[in-house]
Amino acid sequence: MRKTVLEDLTLKTIYLSGSLSILDLSRITGLSYEVASELVHRLRAGLFCQVTGMTGNIPQIAITSRGRLRAVDLLSSSQYVATAPVSFESYVAQVRKQSVKKGGVHAEEVHRAFAHLVVDDETLRQFGTALNSDSPIFLYGPPGVGKTVMAHAMSKVLAEDEVWIPYAVEIDGQIITVYDPAIHLRIPELEPENHDARWVLCHRPRVLVGGELTAEMLDMQFNPTSKFYVGPVQMKANNGVLIIDDFGRQRVRPEELLNRWIVPLDRRVDYLTLAGGKTIEIPFELLVVFASNMDPNELMDPAFMRRIQTKIKIGAVPDKQFCEIFRRVATESGVAFDAEIPNLLIGFVHDTMKQELRSCYPRDIVNQVCWAAQFEDREPYLDRAALNLAIESYFVKGS
Repeated sequence: MRKTVLEDLTLKTIYLSGSLSILDLSRITGLSYEVASELVHRLRAGLFCQVTGMTGNIPQIAITSRGRLRAVDLLSSSQYVATAPVSFESYVAQVRKQSVKKGGVHAEEVHRAFAHLVVDDETLRQFGTALNSDSPIFLYGPPGVGKTVMAHAMSKVLAEDEVWIPYAVEIDGQIITVYDPAIHLRIPELEPENHDARWVLCHRPRVLVGGELTAEMLDMQFNPTSKFYVGPVQMKANNGVLIIDDFGRQRVRPEELLNRWIVPLDRRVDYLTLAGGKTIEIPFELLVVFASNMDPNELMDPAFMRRIQTKIKIGAVPDKQFCEIFRRVATESGVAFDAEIPNLLIGFVHDTMKQELRSCYPRDIVNQVCWAAQFEDREPYLDRAALNLAIESYFVKGS
């Protein structure tokens, strides 16, 4: 990390804080007390700040008029004032070290991650094989069969260990934010006491994007007001899992997305462009899971189909599995039900709707019963009459 970048960040921090101690400066920037003290010493030598007093042995720092002018100028170039960034070289090395590639995924890990779901052994075997393939995975099948839920469960297999995520990365004086508390689940209790505070220990990230995905979200997000970058979704998902849900229904065309990622999926590197036109090479160390209810052959050409070596069809569930899903859902929701209810629902779906069973039906029907009970201010109970009312509300008439 270049000292000028840290000096600039320190000066902006002092300017916006008014007055603070070196200890406070260390806490805000994530730098060690020794580094923060050295930076203050350099700024004092340039007459940008001054010591205004002592709290014990800790100097209290305030900005000078010269420093104020310099800080205003710096803020016009970049308003980033937060935890100090790490060098781009450090980021690349750490991401490679924490590659999503593991020493092998085993059956017990897969069974543990999917324990809350009702999934047959053959499908679990396919998931385990896919996770060991170290290549993209395509889940396909009709709506409502649990593709997204299963993609989330797959990510839990990889989330059993931890990775270090930086707050931000610096390259050529430009700052790119990476840590996102909405995505990265921090584990502060496992962080060593004297660790580098510019890094956060997290579970492996899981990023879910759906129909809102645009081509712009795959590139650096430059804020013209704050004058720094936010990393794209694949950068935030590094060392974890990126789930492209409802693939084929994004605002970016499927072929555009696939062409954009041919090189990253093959070579594990991605090329991003900064505002000035400079191209940087970042690691693409993540597992990409595509989930779609569309025919894969209609979405991908043969060249890309070859690159996604694992395709798993998630289809209708058999009657016995459907009954177990219904039992679990009702139990979790605290809804008692007559023993005949699951079979009555199965009969309605097969005979009246002329459809295959989908794993979403138990949850959706139980929800209807709970909502009705809440409206009527009573305990939910699923008997034949409640099932008929739920069916009437849930299924499209005339289907």
